[in-house]
Amino acid sequence: MTRPPSTRTIHPSTIDGTIVAPPSKSVMLRLTAVALLAGDAESRIRNPTFCDDAAAGLRVAEGLGATIAAAPEEVRIRGGIAPRQRLLDCGESGLCLRMFAPIAALALGEIMLTGRGSLLRRPVAAVEEPLTALGARCRTLGGFPPVTVHGPLVGGETAVDGAVSSQLLTGLLLALPCARADSRLLVRDLASRPYVNLTLDILRRAGIRIENDGFERFVIPGGQRPRADAYTVEGDWSAAAFSFVLGAVGGRMRVTGLDPASAQADRLVLDVLAGAGARVVRAPDGAEVRRGPLRAFAFDVHDAPDLLPPLAALACHAEGTSVFSGTGRLRHKESDRAAALARELGGLGARVSLGRDALSITGGPVAGGTANSHGDHRVAMALAAAAVAARGPVVIEGATDVAKSWPRFFEDLSAAGGRVEDGVPRGEEADG
Repeated sequence: MTRPPSTRTIHPSTIDGTIVAPPSKSVMLRLTAVALLAGDAESRIRNPTFCDDAAAGLRVAEGLGATIAAAPEEVRIRGGIAPRQRLLDCGESGLCLRMFAPIAALALGEIMLTGRGSLLRRPVAAVEEPLTALGARCRTLGGFPPVTVHGPLVGGETAVDGAVSSQLLTGLLLALPCARADSRLLVRDLASRPYVNLTLDILRRAGIRIENDGFERFVIPGGQRPRADAYTVEGDWSAAAFSFVLGAVGGRMRVTGLDPASAQADRLVLDVLAGAGARVVRAPDGAEVRRGPLRAFAFDVHDAPDLLPPLAALACHAEGTSVFSGTGRLRHKESDRAAALARELGGLGARVSLGRDALSITGGPVAGGTANSHGDHRVAMALAAAAVAARGPVVIEGATDVAKSWPRFFEDLSAAGGRVEDGVPRGEEADG
């Protein structure tokens, strides 16, 4: 099978289309964990995604004992913690590694969770102390992957630092109901609270009881097991955000397959777009966004960090200076995300100022040129969103990084009117 080219060129385009939102990888990973923990019973996950991160989660669950039968429309998982492998490959998914570390610690004996590429440079020292306090042993390689756990996780009381990531807390909330003893988690400086709420919502549907005291204290009865059931992966608001921005800067985009009442943080994108002057029409299964007279806006990324890339692309085409606060916590994503966006959008002609914990973008002409994804799927998609309303073509190096969350991104963009070319423009070289 021929691999798609790693470089794509986006030409100035008129966007006019309708797409179905891809399934949420965040939901898929959580449901995979729930199915694994449901014991020797079969769960069905409908509308699955097989993006790179979701595939890593399925691979890890299988290594921990799940039996998996995957088809395009449905994945069947028979659970049970009975490790077949002692070395688990999490790919480049930080959520997969941090979430499955406590789950792997439910098993007897030693298990190592590792990864590839950018994941090996992401800090994971925060997993060590909580898992040790809860009865397991845990070590990292100087605060970075691989993470080695030695179970069993028993339960008890511990503190969790949520300042850098909420992903470990998600893993603990999934694993601790299955531990022998009751547990109490004291959480400080929690970022990305909606993602924790998403975890709690999925656990509630699976029959798990957890007492949540203002996201600062969680009381978790032990001896529980999630219910094996049929679950559906809802549409991904994080992916849809890029589509809506494409409509706002390039013409019109309708996205279906979304739950307006979702616990996903990134459904906030419609409020931001409306406030910035885009024409937003909401629907029971999604929304339509049309180009309008865009104006500058302010946005705090603390609870919705994945909205920075699409909204940075929006800001490039909005009149005035848009300000993003709370960007410091994005240094340890697939890239140093705020810095990567500042460098690459600035290289395309945007006026960008990067501070220690803020990013400012003054709208104006985006000239075009060559930009790099920095190994980050969301940076690649942001560059494409900015490119459709640029004055010239934008060559995106590392475009295939979109496979981490949305493998068909460029095909869907093309179907909606985006002029997408493989490689560099024929007969010319892009500036930059």
